Amino acid sequence: MKDKLVTLIGGGGFLGRYVAQELLALGARVRVAQRDPKAALFLKPLGNLGQTQFVAADIRRPDSIARAVQGSDAVVNLVGILRGDFHAFQAVGAGNVATAVARAGASALVQISAIGADPHSPSAYGRSKGEGEAMVRAAFPLATILRPSIVFGREDQFVNRFAAMIAAAPVVPVVRGGARFQPVYVGDVARAVVAALAEPGQFGGQTFELGGPDIVTMRGLIDWIAAQSGQSPVVVDLPDAMSAMIAAFGFLPGAPITRDQWKMLQNDNIVAPDAAGLAAFGIVPAPMDAIAPGWLVQYRRNGRFTATA
Repeated sequence: MKDKLVTLIGGGGFLGRYVAQELLALGARVRVAQRDPKAALFLKPLGNLGQTQFVAADIRRPDSIARAVQGSDAVVNLVGILRGDFHAFQAVGAGNVATAVARAGASALVQISAIGADPHSPSAYGRSKGEGEAMVRAAFPLATILRPSIVFGREDQFVNRFAAMIAAAPVVPVVRGGARFQPVYVGDVARAVVAALAEPGQFGGQTFELGGPDIVTMRGLIDWIAAQSGQSPVVVDLPDAMSAMIAAFGFLPGAPITRDQWKMLQNDNIVAPDAAGLAAFGIVPAPMDAIAPGWLVQYRRNGRFTATA
């Protein structure tokens, strides 16, 4: 990847910072394209002089994406949202990127999707991811599509959200406690992205599902985070009927779960038995036990001096 120009659409986000770090360490030139490029300037010290570039681009505007990917050797589309206009960002937007990459003549494209992506999904999130994959394939058939399960890491918005809730409340309600996840470390996903970019002839045109070594339930995850945080909250499994009622008001500010997220939780978020995964890239996935305790310490009442439950 040395001296190659790789454009990261949405590169200043959670996963993007890890992908950028991997690429910069290999000597690649990295161009970060997003609506507010100033928000990604924290990446600049990771590279040498002139190794990083920052441009303004909106995935919903084909003209801005075309400018952003011009001259790129490879492109990664990292844009994803949890609320809002899923179709515009994750379907049409993904198609805009793939079309621009094809016209720019780049040799590789990696599309970050998600387990559960399906044009017929009952959730708008899952549908938009599935539609986005189809649009990417139509415009750039040799794109590599990566579908991670829940991605965890120091800056994530999943484990940290529950850890903060557990630290703040004596009673923790659990929605869909039996729903299963296969959390995957953000660093492993970033390594898979870079491997796919480096060998488009080997990985192009394929879809991979990325999960960690452990499958956990929602309730099991809450209990584990509480133990790692030295907390002993009362954990209450909410009946589905009550959870569905709460989700019905998910459009309100501060709602704990949206109606669409409720629909997503009706299905497990784990790697399919026959799916190619991290092993195809030669990556041994890191377990949560080896990574998360290093930052969950911040949620203990007395920091490192708090005994775990």
